[in-house]
Amino acid sequence: MSPASLDETLVAAAQGGSADAFSRLVERHQQAVRAFLRRACGDWAQADDLAQETFLAAWSRIGRLKTGASVRAWLCGIGYNKHLTAVRSAGRERARAQAYEDARDETLDAPAEEKIALERAMAELPAEQRACVALCLAADFSHAEAAEALDMPLGTVKSHVSRGRARLLQALGVCDDAS
Repeated sequence: MSPASLDETLVAAAQGGSADAFSRLVERHQQAVRAFLRRACGDWAQADDLAQETFLAAWSRIGRLKTGASVRAWLCGIGYNKHLTAVRSAGRERARAQAYEDARDETLDAPAEEKIALERAMAELPAEQRACVALCLAADFSHAEAAEALDMPLGTVKSHVSRGRARLLQALGVCDDAS
C-alpha cells in the first residue's frame, strides 16, 4: 500500500471516530510537523508544544480534511497557524508587559496617599467589577480580551468597567470629564 493510500485509509477511519487510526497518522507525521515548527519558530521547546497543540486541533478537525488532501500539508498548515497565533500572543504579552512597567513607573512616582486611596476604592468594588477594572484599566486588556478571560459577556464587561471607573473616580474625588 502506498503512503498516500495508507493516509487516506487512516483518515477515513479517523473521520469515523477511530482514535487508533488517528494515532497512527500522528506517528506517521509527527516528525515532519515538529521539524517544520522547529525551523519556523527557532525554539525547540515551543515547537514541541505547538506540535502537541497541532495534533489536538487536528483531531477535532479531522472531519474537515478533504478526501485526497495531503495529511502532512494539512497538519503543517494547522501548525503554522498555531505558530502565528503564538507570535501574535507573544507580541501582545510584550506590549502588556511594557505598558505595565510604564504604568508601574508612573505609580511609583504617585504620592503614597493616592496609592492607598486607589487601593481602598478598588477593594470596595464588587468582585466582578474589580476584576473587569483590573484587566481593562490596569492591565490594558481590551474589553473582548477581558470578557474571554473572565468568561463574561462583552456587554457585562463594558458595564462593569464603566461603573467601576465612575466609582473609582468618585471615591478619589476626581471630576470625570469623559461622561
